Amino acid sequence: MSKPSVAPALPTFRRAIQVMIAEDHMVVRQGLKALLESEGDIKVVGEAENGRLAVELAHKLRPEVIIMDIAMPQLNGLEATRQILKAYPQTRIILLSAYKDDAYIEKATALGAVGYLIKQTSLDALAKVIREVHRGRVFFSPEVAKHLVHPGQRLPIREDLIKKKVAHLTSREAEVLQLIAEGQSNKQAGGSLGISIKTVEKHRQHLMEKLAIHDTAGLTRYAISAGIIESSVQLTIV
Repeated sequence: MSKPSVAPALPTFRRAIQVMIAEDHMVVRQGLKALLESEGDIKVVGEAENGRLAVELAHKLRPEVIIMDIAMPQLNGLEATRQILKAYPQTRIILLSAYKDDAYIEKATALGAVGYLIKQTSLDALAKVIREVHRGRVFFSPEVAKHLVHPGQRLPIREDLIKKKVAHLTSREAEVLQLIAEGQSNKQAGGSLGISIKTVEKHRQHLMEKLAIHDTAGLTRYAISAGIIESSVQLTIV
């Protein structure tokens, strides 16, 4: 009696991790994309050169993991992270920064970022981090982990500190503040946000009242100290 033939087992295909890169430097963005896609199990589904576009693409593409630079024009990575995670809390966001200050790390963890990497991190390590956070873990650069209470775990969220600095600003006010700090006029800010000049002026007035600051230079200094923008992206303060 002949033995029944057995069909060969079909190969198991694992869907690539869907990743979006938000980074304002094109060369860096393209380099990250080339490296990640060479891994085989990672697919870059979108690229954004500023935080506002990152939010728009997150709504459209629903990536599983986002590599988010903190210092970006129009909308910084922290505010973009807040807006994205409010709409899609399951998204895994890894923040990139040139800074390892406690204030930035605390804000990142308070907002729900699952990774925080210093820009000196090797590109090869980034792919490993993406896989780790995709599996549900958190990851911080060794330089950042030194600031954590327990390495590998999130910092306790110090809501009092966050509220003192930026949480009492609405998302729109934070957006207007960044544009002011970047040197945009009321007209330019209105065009960037799709709102009228009068509305921008109203937000500017609310900002000055809330923060007890009465000039643009003061608002710019506050934006830097509160992490709305990094000092490396500030324009000249008059």
